[in-house]
Amino acid sequence: MKERLLEFLAYLGMGQTKFEEKVGLSRGLINKIKGNISLDSLKKITNAYPELNENWLRSGNGEMMKSDSTNEKEKEKDSRLISLYNVSGAAGYGSFDEMISKEKIIGQYLIPDFRDIDWMIYVNGSSMYPKYSSGDIIACRVLYESRFIQWGKVYVVATKEQGMLVKRLKKSENEDYITAVSDNKAYDPFDIPKDEILGIALVVGVIRME
Repeated sequence: MKERLLEFLAYLGMGQTKFEEKVGLSRGLINKIKGNISLDSLKKITNAYPELNENWLRSGNGEMMKSDSTNEKEKEKDSRLISLYNVSGAAGYGSFDEMISKEKIIGQYLIPDFRDIDWMIYVNGSSMYPKYSSGDIIACRVLYESRFIQWGKVYVVATKEQGMLVKRLKKSENEDYITAVSDNKAYDPFDIPKDEILGIALVVGVIRME
């Protein structure tokens, strides 16, 4: 491990002290290496230099630097990861940008059959039962033009006053409103003024735990 690290430093053209400071290793650590280094130190190095082949650093197998094809595959995988946000379907106020923010990400998932998904959230409450139950994870695609609403389908609607609603949308008799319908018959339909709507996202998939 020590020899490979020194080889990598030579590749970088960087001294040991500067490298240790940049990565966040204790000063003089490289000189003290007699076998492998701790997992924490290894992660600090690979986080600072993602182009470094971790397998090579661990075992000496393969090339020192990741190939372009490897980097491209990792980038492609990252681009297909879907973020799950800790935002319930009936909580929070404001637009999607305000409610779906990076600090609320609680996980990222690669789901092959989910394509063109913007984000996933949990369903909260029983208003859409039996279609969706509380605790289900729904995958959503943001709609940028309200004229593309497919009446009768389920959407997540961001509103000024009621936060995020998971409802089946239907045409209202009043052109300035949209009717929100619950699948649970215990909940009455209601109209949402169009000027109260800050964003609409189509629900295109669901993950349900037994």
